[in-house]
Amino acid sequence: LSTALDLLDARPDERLLDIGTGTAELLRSLSQRPVRPEETVGVDPCRNMLRQAAPLPESWDLLRASGEDLPFPDQSFDLVTASYLLHVLDRETRGRVIAEAARVLKPGGRLLTITIAPPLSAPVRLLTAPLRWAAGRWPARFIGLQPLDPAAEIERGGFREVGRRRDFLGYPALCLLAVSSG
Repeated sequence: LSTALDLLDARPDERLLDIGTGTAELLRSLSQRPVRPEETVGVDPCRNMLRQAAPLPESWDLLRASGEDLPFPDQSFDLVTASYLLHVLDRETRGRVIAEAARVLKPGGRLLTITIAPPLSAPVRLLTAPLRWAAGRWPARFIGLQPLDPAAEIERGGFREVGRRRDFLGYPALCLLAVSSG
């Protein structure tokens, strides 16, 4: 996660929201950095995932909430992250999550997403074709294997891409950073 967090470049005076935090792995990694936000909130709709979250700094919170209907006022965060979330959602739900991220971000706020990276080379595309086919054919079972470059959807949601990096975080990952135009 260090590649994604380097791209995000969070500062102590910024307030961060992690949508779909799960067991808060991204927040745990962020908490170990020497420069990190003073205030951070992770949200996830699954109570069991939140119960398994690693210990976090005292001023950081975990809340049970859906990324489609965030319980925060407009423009209340400087940073929003969605790590390994967007590629497991259908297009309509992704749009609602992106819209909610735009709503809670301050103007000029940053959105960081991490998704399964689409393969770049023909040999890798050929090797991963059966997995991508299975993910499209049986999404309930294999959706987590579906690669996604969310740039176009993020742009339609009111953001401008300002950076991207590929990494290997257990599997090929695409880290995308965008700025809110609202």
